[in-house]
Amino acid sequence: MFEDTTQKMLKFIEESPSCYHVVENLRKELKAHKFTELQEKEIWKLKKGGKYFVTRNGSSIISFKIPRAEFSGFYMIASHSDSPSFKIKENAEMTEGSAYVKLNVEKYGGMLMAPWFDRPLSVAGRVMVKQKDGTIAMKLVNADRDLLMIPSLAIHMNRDANNGYSYNAQTDMLPVLGDASAKGQLGKIIAKAAGVREKEILGSDLFLYNRDRACVWGASQEYISSARLDDLECCFGSFTGFLPAENETHVTLHCVFDNEEVGSGTKQGAASTFLKDTLERVNDGLGRSREEYHTALAQSFMVSADNAHAVHPNHSDKADPVNRPQMNKGIVIKYNANQKYTTDAVSEAAFRSICDDAKVPYQMFTNRSDIAGGSTLGNISNTQVAVNTVDIGLSQLAMHSPYETAGSKDPQYLAQCAEAFYHANIRLSGV
Repeated sequence: MFEDTTQKMLKFIEESPSCYHVVENLRKELKAHKFTELQEKEIWKLKKGGKYFVTRNGSSIISFKIPRAEFSGFYMIASHSDSPSFKIKENAEMTEGSAYVKLNVEKYGGMLMAPWFDRPLSVAGRVMVKQKDGTIAMKLVNADRDLLMIPSLAIHMNRDANNGYSYNAQTDMLPVLGDASAKGQLGKIIAKAAGVREKEILGSDLFLYNRDRACVWGASQEYISSARLDDLECCFGSFTGFLPAENETHVTLHCVFDNEEVGSGTKQGAASTFLKDTLERVNDGLGRSREEYHTALAQSFMVSADNAHAVHPNHSDKADPVNRPQMNKGIVIKYNANQKYTTDAVSEAAFRSICDDAKVPYQMFTNRSDIAGGSTLGNISNTQVAVNTVDIGLSQLAMHSPYETAGSKDPQYLAQCAEAFYHANIRLSGV
């Protein structure tokens, strides 16, 4: 069974080279499952038993199901649509003498830069186009071919390359588009991919992506490697559990936010009002009072799902002495004393109980005490919507590389756990 889930996930990732494609692919799947699309700029007409979704910026999406009876609270799983990459700057083409045309790019997020060298790259994202009726519309872009390469400098010209090297994003990381004849071609390639004329494009958000195909590998096919496992693995696994789940007492929500890799402080990030606005409109749209909204929040729960570090085969000293997650050993519950992760005794107990009931294995993660961890969706979104939250993920290697590695069984574990969570009736006493 896990093989099927893993293959579907890898297909989803392959078809989602940018955050905009992630949201569009989720949108299509929701429409196929009879969810009604809502627009933030319109008045919502909601009904009990309804299934709905709403997007913001084309890169974040919240889908939800309303029970047929009065609801007590909200059950949510949050993940993110973006991954570290290089964003193409305006007026991107740069000539290098009469030999090359390069693209001017800048870092998006905190990536490992070395793995971007010497592999086929392409371009994906969106363009904004003015249509005949005067409206400005978004068009997805995926060049979908081996288009670019960032070449390494030969060892003969940098004898210290294997002794550690500090990469300069402005000089070392510029991808080659072609020889001198490629001048002026980028705009044409993008326009063709978007199905528009070049002169119609008024703006763009375009990113590089790795063209290497995903694979399942290992002596027993126990590992998977792919681009964008962080965080599309959690996005897909939680969505797979969300679709079939029903809950009689709680509104269930699947949330995917953009810009987690750059701090979430955007109108479509976890720090925005997107989730808060959605929850308030659900409450208000069903004729409930402000007081009822606050009582619902007090009976709500969020799972913040963002991948976790597996113990490294060559650098096991970087892991905590006792909390050392392994791939294919189940869901990772993440802890931090300084609340970089939101997990506390309350949310830990609730989530472990759900895993136990679903017969899904789980394990613990903490950073070494002398290594700082990064923040996640949970503590950021809690600044807008304060609910009991647990931080979890699936264990992986090479996080923030353009080609990451994880366990082939773990996506199914998350799907099972997510479905159990959305079915659950979490009862907390004295907190």
